[in-house]
Amino acid sequence: MTAPPRSLRARVIAVAAAAAVLATVAVAYTLRAADRAAPTAATSRFALDAGHLYYRRTEAGAGRVARTAGASGKGPRTTGGPSCERFYAAAGTALCLQRRSGIPPASFALVLDDKLREKRRIALTGIPNRARVSASGHMLSWTMFATGDSYAGSSFSTRTSILDTRTGYLIKNMEEIPLTLDGRRHHSPDVNYWGVTFADDDNRFYATVSTKGKTYLVEGDMKKWAARTLRTNVECPSLSPDNTRIAFKKRVRKDTSDPWRLYVLDLRTMREHPLAETRSVDDQAAWLDDDTVAYALPGADGRKQDIWRARADGKGSANLLVRGGTSPAAVR
Repeated sequence: MTAPPRSLRARVIAVAAAAAVLATVAVAYTLRAADRAAPTAATSRFALDAGHLYYRRTEAGAGRVARTAGASGKGPRTTGGPSCERFYAAAGTALCLQRRSGIPPASFALVLDDKLREKRRIALTGIPNRARVSASGHMLSWTMFATGDSYAGSSFSTRTSILDTRTGYLIKNMEEIPLTLDGRRHHSPDVNYWGVTFADDDNRFYATVSTKGKTYLVEGDMKKWAARTLRTNVECPSLSPDNTRIAFKKRVRKDTSDPWRLYVLDLRTMREHPLAETRSVDDQAAWLDDDTVAYALPGADGRKQDIWRARADGKGSANLLVRGGTSPAAVR
């Protein structure tokens, strides 16, 4: 069989090349469209305003941030916020942790301004887990699951980062912070940190550290870059607005079934008491004010999660705050 004329072969090659170019353009357009389908920034009418409770929706519009007027949860809801896996905000700064599907999936920490516009994007490794912003909006921290996806068992590893928005300085992994445990410098390859919470001075912070099968509350100093343990069996601390108490989850059972209960620790007396919430809470509680904490629990009627609240003094009973929500943040 004779070969086709050179001109015919040239036309075939040209058509094939054009088809390849069109296919590439189509793929690129599809990827850009997918990115646009999961916007990171809020609409112009949705911003950070004092006196509102912000949260991540888990029902209609799941993943998008919404808000209620006031911290009661009963006010009208406004939607149109960014899409996040974890969210927290304070003083005109918001932290949005995202996880996007793909091979491999990608995670990001987005720093947002008071209009919820993206100021900085940081690529992360792992699954978003905890997010916090200091009361001033200057210090941010987030925790990712590097391996595993639950604190209930022992087969997990975390990576916790701290960002100073004033200088842009990023501590990618705080595991290298010098740790004093029970008065002695501690070295161990199994050290994990998570759940940072900042004091008003943006220097002192508290966090959980686990090592040798135990968890501890640590107090850290940013300027000295040092941390020391204060007591055992404290996870996911959250400092009260007046900086005198810490809400935390305490392990009350050794197995993985309903292992925790929420407590409040007085930092002056180091005395603790349980909250009225008797269910197991796997969350870093958020203070709505000096008297009330909020937290997420699995929802009823098939809802993924709801937000509940309880008095910090342990009195009364827990009450439903937001149906179909998680990641509560009361912006003052």
